[in-house]
Order: sequence, then structure tokens, then C-alpha cells
Amino acid sequence: MMAVCAGYKRDGSRCTVTVEPPQTHCWWHDPDNTEARRRAASKGGKGKASRELPQVKTMLEDLTERVLSGELETGRAAVANQLINTRLRAIEQERKVRELEDVLVRIEALEEKQRQSQPMKGARRW
Repeated sequence: MMAVCAGYKRDGSRCTVTVEPPQTHCWWHDPDNTEARRRAASKGGKGKASRELPQVKTMLEDLTERVLSGELETGRAAVANQLINTRLRAIEQERKVRELEDVLVRIEALEEKQRQSQPMKGARRW
């Protein structure tokens, strides 16, 4: 029979994630994962993308001002804009790769926990 996580959400309500005995907590509430959760949280907002986006926005503002003032011809501005868009797509791709790597690490940890908690071969689960 499946049990429910013994943890509590930030709003004070009980966690509703099911866990398989002998587990008593889901990944998010398991005290064994405290350090992994802390490391993941500390990475938030500190990536390369979060530093580059303000630069890209500044370039776009400058590009727009120069085109509107007549200082920069529209053809060159269009090419610059295409390059900026390419840079934005590269930033987004890097973010997706990092996110996927983080998810894969978490899946591997969950699979390892599941392997450790499975009964011996030939033993009945029920």
C-alpha cells in the first residue's frame, strides 16, 4: 500500500505526494536531500543567462534608439537584430540543457533510491 509523504508544504498543508514504504517523505521533504535542495536553490538566478539577458536588453535599447534617431541605417540594424536573436536562442538552449541535466540527476537519485528499497528477487511485494 502506498503512503503519503509526512512533510508539510510552505502553506502549512500536508504534502500529498505518495511514497512507497519504507520511505516516509517525498524527495522534496526527505531530510536526506536537504543539501541537494540547498545547492539547487542556490543556483537559481546565478546562471550565465541571468547575467547575459540584461546585456542583450541594453543592446536592443541602444539599437532601437540609434535606428529611430537615424544614426543607424535599417539594413544594418536588421542584421544586428538577427544576431541578437541568435544570441537569445543560444542562451535559451543553454538554459534548457542545464535544466535537463538537473532533472536527469534527480531522476538518477530517485532510481537509485527505488533500487535500494526494492525487495530481494523472488520476494513478493504484496
